[in-house]
Amino acid sequence: MKGYRGFLLRRVLFGLFTIWVIITLVFVLFRVTPGDPTVFMVDSTFDPAVREEILHKFGLDKPLWQQYLIYIGNLLKGDMGRSFVSHRPVAEELGGVLPNTIILAFTSFILAYVLGVLLGAFLAAKRGQWQDSLGISLVLFFRSAPTFWIGMILLMIFSFKLGWFPSGRIRSLGYVTTGGLDKYLNLDFLHHLILPTVVAGLYLVALPVMLTRNTLLEVLKEDYIELARAKGLPGRTILLKHGVRNAILPVVTAAAVYIGLAIAGMAEIEVVFSWPGVGQAIVLAVRSHDYPVAQGAFLLLAIMVSVMSLVADLAYAYLDPRISYD
Repeated sequence: MKGYRGFLLRRVLFGLFTIWVIITLVFVLFRVTPGDPTVFMVDSTFDPAVREEILHKFGLDKPLWQQYLIYIGNLLKGDMGRSFVSHRPVAEELGGVLPNTIILAFTSFILAYVLGVLLGAFLAAKRGQWQDSLGISLVLFFRSAPTFWIGMILLMIFSFKLGWFPSGRIRSLGYVTTGGLDKYLNLDFLHHLILPTVVAGLYLVALPVMLTRNTLLEVLKEDYIELARAKGLPGRTILLKHGVRNAILPVVTAAAVYIGLAIAGMAEIEVVFSWPGVGQAIVLAVRSHDYPVAQGAFLLLAIMVSVMSLVADLAYAYLDPRISYD
């Protein structure tokens, strides 16, 4: 137990350090990039004094180190600032789009993992055959191809040509919901969710496929697998009951980190499908030099990835009794 507490403390401290480094880098990078955020708030015909007043209001007239200390102090109080463009609190701005990103990421993750484990087991059983080569080639193609390109191809085919799916956003024009869960628990939302989920799932499927296949190939060399074959058990029973069951550990433990990375990697897909999520908020904030929104979005993503990484470490130690914390 003592070793476990020490391990947990080290992981939490490392996660906090990582989040602080990301916050600092994002803060500095957004302020050294060319561009003036006031151009989106002040008309060019306004008096220069108005611009100076706005700079003072948002603290942009202070030295960089003072802005940083103020920002960190506000974060410690739970205040992520106000948007330069909408003038709304950043927490409120991002809180409205975060569920959209989480839903898209989780549905894509579930699709990728279910399909990936099944396909990985199939490819392991067909090792060295044409199905194995074709399957590996396809998953690596979708992993290496830009998601925005795959998204535009599928949009062109299934939305513009065939008209099977909407071309973007999370609901049809004129569709009214009562709010709450009704925003998501309706057929119109699910119809809009299918195509971006497929695109993201095709990109994410490579890891579970290759991890399942390669781990299963190692498991199938074990003595107990040879013993099962000697007993005359059917090949499918050996593969699923004895093989996949023992090969699933690294796949499961990698899932936690992969969820965090999936959430953080939705930006391109959200832009292609006009999906109002955190990724699209980052793109719009960068274009308009809306520092607080961009910083808040990167902070959320950093926290989610760090938390899921911690969960993955703890899950691996829990599922594998050979792991020692001492």
